[in-house]
Amino acid sequence: MNILLRGLVALMVGLFIGGAVNMSLVMLGPHVIPPPAGVDMSDAKSISASIPLLQPKHYLFPLLAHALGTLVGAMIAFLIVPTYRMIFSYAVGLIFLAGGLAAASMIPAPKWFLVLDLVGAYLPMAWLGGTLAARRLASPRYPA
Repeated sequence: MNILLRGLVALMVGLFIGGAVNMSLVMLGPHVIPPPAGVDMSDAKSISASIPLLQPKHYLFPLLAHALGTLVGAMIAFLIVPTYRMIFSYAVGLIFLAGGLAAASMIPAPKWFLVLDLVGAYLPMAWLGGTLAARRLASPRYPA
């Protein structure tokens, strides 16, 4: 398969699987940590109107979703693409960061969460995903 095509496939698969991890955790969150009465965590308007009612614990699953979705997506892209692997891991992180910036502009959140999310959940997780995937490929138990 052409290297460019394989890179594009790696990026798309990484984004798709990372997005699936993200959405799964976002949907699971309200079942594990119930929102305040009357808040619909699947509706941006309801979340926006209810920001004062949300406690720090309600931000745990969105943060985990963003971080783990990026981590898994970056790992997948790294494992699929044959060359420039960390670049593709970072590309996944940058695309998820762009989505995080868009979400931050649409759904108000406390400043502490926005800083933690935008600084800690995307590019560091892309780096970690690429690093973990590289260790997996270097392991004699899992030959490339």
